[in-house]
Amino acid sequence: MNALRLAVCLMLAACAARSADAPWQPVTDARLQRADADDGWLMYLRTYDARAHVPFDQIDTGNVANLHVAFTHAVSIPEGYEAPPIVNGRTMIVTTPMDRVYALDAVTGKELWEYRKDVPAVALRTVCCDMVNRGVALYGNDAYVATLDNHVVALDARNGKVAWDRTLAPPGVGYAMTGAPLAVRGKIVVGDGGGEYGSRGFLAALDARTGDEVWRFYTVAAPGEPGGDTWPGKTYLHGGGNPWMTPSYDPETNTIFAGTSNPSPWLWLERKGQNLYTDAIVAVDADTGKLKWYFQETPNDPWDYDATATPVLADVTIGGRLRKVLFQAARDGWLYVVDRTDGSLLSMTPYTMATAVTGYDRARRIGTVNAALKPQIGQTIFACPAFFGGDNWWSFSYDPKTHLTFVPTMHTCMKLSGEKPPKAFHPGAADLDEGFAVMPMPGAHGWGALQAYDVTTGKRTWTKETVYPWTDGTLSTASGLVFSGTPDQTFYALDEKTGRVLWSFHARSGFIGQPVSYRVDGKQYVAVQSGYGGVTPFWGGKKVAPMFRRIPLGGTLYVFTL
Repeated sequence: MNALRLAVCLMLAACAARSADAPWQPVTDARLQRADADDGWLMYLRTYDARAHVPFDQIDTGNVANLHVAFTHAVSIPEGYEAPPIVNGRTMIVTTPMDRVYALDAVTGKELWEYRKDVPAVALRTVCCDMVNRGVALYGNDAYVATLDNHVVALDARNGKVAWDRTLAPPGVGYAMTGAPLAVRGKIVVGDGGGEYGSRGFLAALDARTGDEVWRFYTVAAPGEPGGDTWPGKTYLHGGGNPWMTPSYDPETNTIFAGTSNPSPWLWLERKGQNLYTDAIVAVDADTGKLKWYFQETPNDPWDYDATATPVLADVTIGGRLRKVLFQAARDGWLYVVDRTDGSLLSMTPYTMATAVTGYDRARRIGTVNAALKPQIGQTIFACPAFFGGDNWWSFSYDPKTHLTFVPTMHTCMKLSGEKPPKAFHPGAADLDEGFAVMPMPGAHGWGALQAYDVTTGKRTWTKETVYPWTDGTLSTASGLVFSGTPDQTFYALDEKTGRVLWSFHARSGFIGQPVSYRVDGKQYVAVQSGYGGVTPFWGGKKVAPMFRRIPLGGTLYVFTL
């Protein structure tokens, strides 16, 4: 018996040693296309379809109350922590504010390497909403990060050494990059931010091996291009429309789906027209960057209703017919379901109070708006939602079995007025020409909620109201759980069918990022960064910002397991 025990112990020890010493496995196109079956979390929202959903069921509704902290990792930078931990095998790679990147052992938390970007001060003057970063892309043996000074840096994921470093735009003149890149067929796809600073938005693809630029698609059309006549004069040169979030991708059609930001400046009178392709979802060919179709949610937007949240791809039955769709809980307060083969609207459902955008003209593919709520110079209007939207950029995970999506929601409205006289455009300066104030949503019990919607019907199945805005992405699991956090330092596990809280954890700071789940040697983990910051305390004003003053700053990575 003792001999048998000894043999078992030796076998387990050998397995543990092999697991601990397992080398990095290259991230190939085949692995990325099958990421839904991987034990890791290989890209920003786990899979190309951006569902932020795992097929794991070891942690379930019956045992989730037994979750405990496996390890933590703290970083003292006092900004917002918005990146999901990216996991390949036992290697976890995490980004922090100010473009710091570190790698850990995903089981023990042992630090493997760290990279620190030297961000020039000039770059920080045109960062809209905190000095954040939303993660890396993996491809081959490298991890790719986009930076606040508009670089894309390839790091050897095994040791953190720089493989190459490319600049896509100068710093401090209106551009900043905060989104996680996406690896697609040997290319690294990344978009820029800067709609509040009069930059001209673009989506670019770089060769993953060399960093050479393969293509660039400007999301603000120029004269002579399709859509160029929707911009008066030379306003397109600083028209905004920045695709600052990570796109999704359909390998079957080789199509990238990216959301674009508000036009610039905010004041619509300075750029009369439809302003293509701002506040839109654009479908582009992954090999060439050429536009296939667009779906514009808010034409000539004066309310800052970016359409940048990563579109989620799904195959669902609607009206008795199987449809290939994408959907987005947009800033304008509507949940859109769109045919991803041609960009046609299938349905739209308000998930918070939406008074500015009223519907959609299906024949013209243009959103319809309440013209009376477009502020004139010297006029103040009241519109819902506020400029940072019903959902800003936080992910709305999707369970393909139940067809439920879980939407972080802000219940806000705003007062908005045109400034007199409008300011002249200056590169690197804020380009708004509107004044604003965030206001509570009439009839709401608090500032936020987490809500569940059936994508096939548009019907809400439950809502959990909160005093604070709900400003964290969501993660769903095959066992019927939803994980997400709130600014008041609480991380939740909820029953996806009812919204009932099954477990909660009080962290050192609030949550504004993206939780993930992964497995190593058959054991399931849940990981999330806390560390409050981001758009809401920066731009919330007198009604909202004071709520966040008591929340401690600084980041902590939490990893939980049974």
